[in-house]
Amino acid sequence: MSTKDPIDLGKTRLLEIEKNKSALLVGAYKSNKEKSIRLEHLEELKSLAITFGLQTIEKMLVHIRKIETSTYIGSGKVEEIRDLCEEKNIDIVIFDIDIAPHQQRNLEREIKKTIIDRTELILGVFAIHARSNESKLQVKLAQFKYEMPRLKRMWTHLSRQRTGGSSGGYLKGAGEKQIEIDRQILKKKVSDLQKEIGKIKEQRELQRKKRKKQEIPSFAIIGYTNSGKSTLMNALTDAKVLVEDKLFATLDTTTRKYSLPNHQQVVLTDTVGFIRKLPHTLIAAFKSTLEEAVSADILIHLVDVSNENAKVMAEASIEVLKELKADEKPIITCLNKIDEIYDQSFITYFKLNYPKTVIISALKKEGFEDLMDKMIHEISSLRKIIKLKIPQSYYKLVSEIIKEGRIISLNYEENDILIEAEVPKMLQTKLQMFEV
Repeated sequence: MSTKDPIDLGKTRLLEIEKNKSALLVGAYKSNKEKSIRLEHLEELKSLAITFGLQTIEKMLVHIRKIETSTYIGSGKVEEIRDLCEEKNIDIVIFDIDIAPHQQRNLEREIKKTIIDRTELILGVFAIHARSNESKLQVKLAQFKYEMPRLKRMWTHLSRQRTGGSSGGYLKGAGEKQIEIDRQILKKKVSDLQKEIGKIKEQRELQRKKRKKQEIPSFAIIGYTNSGKSTLMNALTDAKVLVEDKLFATLDTTTRKYSLPNHQQVVLTDTVGFIRKLPHTLIAAFKSTLEEAVSADILIHLVDVSNENAKVMAEASIEVLKELKADEKPIITCLNKIDEIYDQSFITYFKLNYPKTVIISALKKEGFEDLMDKMIHEISSLRKIIKLKIPQSYYKLVSEIIKEGRIISLNYEENDILIEAEVPKMLQTKLQMFEV
């Protein structure tokens, strides 16, 4: 029996497709209210396809009354897609929805073309842009998790076999045996990758703890993919991060020290971009990288206001922050590409709906003075000098102040501890009842 190393399972279908192959993009909507949103999603899918190296020939929006169990869309639409692919000589059909493995198999059998969904395309884009060892490991992990339920697809050519005889017993066919072997190997690969990523995560945590001990405030530049995060990072720190007009050009975090105009040392981190409907497999795989945003003291949320979908993109970024439980952190909303703005009303909208908004052009290095002022202001609100009178029975709190804050003075008075300390915001509420 042939055996196939699952290391290739995440790649074989998409990454072996030649560049400049032609693609048909398919979206689905249930009500007319959804139609315009789904058209926007297809435009974004087109950008993803271009980034991967595929040429979009046609876009099709399909109205569905109910999801068909076998093919997601109705048989009439399946025929329409097959005819269009033959007529236009289309190589690949990309659905802007997540389709189940059995639906994918059935669609390929009916349409006789390679069928992929949005998640598989995003995984492909991530795979070609992964440069560091960490991002390559994270992409592999996401690919393996995506391929696990699709193993059956790899071995449909191996027939099932049944035993004869009066027992009516059932013997697993060659295909089923191979699926079991692959599943076990994949589980082992996933486990090994998680351990490797875990080691890198530990190193990151050590670096973060070291920075906290040095009392250096940290900022994470977050935002929608291709909003200009790497351009801003380069403009501020000369970090030489790769800048391309493509989705997910940068997958690796870059951390640099930076000195504000008041000589305050800070740490800036450029993070992986967000996107609508970011696959959960990627969020899980890139958790250690995305934790840079979670662990930062302050977030700089970069928004490309030259994009007509800026509002939706900003909302999508906040949704990802919510998933990471980082949406309650101090956030500076930074409107970028102001020199190419599509609609001036966007500025008013963001100022009304997003507090702490500044306007810049990262490419032309304009508006940086306002950004610096906002950063300095946010740092000052992070920590506060307070005087406390804490009973010795609460010494655990004193230990926490020593660990997380900066002791200015400490004295004992009978059964109480008198402390003057500079403490971070997260401790201020906890210590409120002991303030003098």
